[in-house]
Order: sequence, then C-alpha cells, then structure tokens
Amino acid sequence: MTIKVTIWNEGRHEQLHKEVQDIYPDRIDGAIAAGIAHPDFEIRRGTLDDPDEGLPDSVLNDTDVLLWWGHMAHEEVSDGLIDRVQQRVLKGMGLLVLHSGHHSKLFRRLMGTNANLSWRETPDGDLERVWVVNPSHPIAEGLPPYFEVNASEMYGEPFDIPQPDELVFISWYSGGEVFRSGCTFQRGRGRIFFFSPGHETYPIYHAKTVHKVISNGIRWAQQKHTDGRILENWHRAEPLHGRPR
Repeated sequence: MTIKVTIWNEGRHEQLHKEVQDIYPDRIDGAIAAGIAHPDFEIRRGTLDDPDEGLPDSVLNDTDVLLWWGHMAHEEVSDGLIDRVQQRVLKGMGLLVLHSGHHSKLFRRLMGTNANLSWRETPDGDLERVWVVNPSHPIAEGLPPYFEVNASEMYGEPFDIPQPDELVFISWYSGGEVFRSGCTFQRGRGRIFFFSPGHETYPIYHAKTVHKVISNGIRWAQQKHTDGRILENWHRAEPLHGRPR
C-alpha cells in the first residue's frame, strides 16, 4: 500500500544563509525526500512561501503522513493553516515533527504546552549519542542499540511537553546534557512522532540512520484503520432505551 507523504519545510534558512544552501542545495525537504525515497512512499513537498503556505486543502486532505520542519518563521504560519492541520491530525493523519518544529504553533497547539527546552549551538556542534530505549517499538526497527550524530545542536532537559505516550530515543550530548529525542503521542485518531536531530547548519538529514528513523516513523504514523467513525459533537435527543419511567 502506498503511503502519501508530504514534507513541509518553511524553507527560509535556505533562502537567506549560504552555509545552509551549501549543505542543502535542494533545501532540507529535498534532502529528506531523497533520503527516504522508496516505492512505498508517494512524496510531495511544500514550503511556507508556496501558494496556500505549501499545504492547500487538495494536498493536505490527500496526505497520510505529514512531516513538519520549521525554525525562524513559526509566527508567520497562519492560524488558519494550523487549524486545518490540527483537524487532519485529529481525524487520523500521521504527523512527524522534526527538530525545531518543537516550537511551532502546530506542535505547541497539539501538546498544550510551550514546548520549551535548553539548547546550545556551536560552530562544530556537539556529539549526540542517540540511545534506543524502546528497541521493540516499530520506529526502532533495524536500528543499533545507539547511533551517533557527530555534529548536532544540543537540546536538553527539561523539555516542556506532556508525558509522552511512548519514549523511543534518549540523547546524550558531549556537553553532558540528556534529552527525550524521540517521543510519540496520540491526538484524536492521529499518531504524532517528535524526532529532534536535524539542525539546519549540520548535514544531519544526509545521514542514512536518520533516514531510517524517519522512514520507520512514517510507517508507524500512518493510520491503517480507516473505517472508524469520526467523533462529532452531536445532540442525542432521546435515550437509547426510551424515556426512563
């Protein structure tokens, strides 16, 4: 069965910063698309500067799993788009929130928190060791006990999110910090996976292990159960068994 995947990237760093252009000449979404290419995936791409902010209804309503990457333009995303994406998630669309998407309007809306954390960005980056703490989880399929990102932006605890439904990865950094770097949630019928490695000034989205994690996340987030009733708010005027005597 083909999974319809849409990769959304605000796309601003690639326009403004040459170092990001050099690392990602086809943008971050292009690097992800190339890395996860597979006959099982039908991949589309969109950016904030595209018509309808990159996610017209014709695309959003035909998406099984949405990948979301944003950083410097969170507040430029319209509340209307966030409303539409939130409703699609509640109705069963899978969502992967990547790296600095933790501070997006969308993720904060779905979490109900500020999603704040500690961070550190240096020219050479921190070594990040990503530990697989739930090896039986489908997102961990085919992964070693841990993998390393040689240059990464440090994200550290405390991370202001609700208790995850499942914790798949915990990262340790060479500066000593730790972070819940792979978390799952469910909102309505939609599955959400947050995965933190992926800063714009490091070539993290060219790494095969990162591609494997994202591909596994897509397969896990796809809602295979499609025949369930979508909950609405409705008036039940009469009791199911008639009026009580």
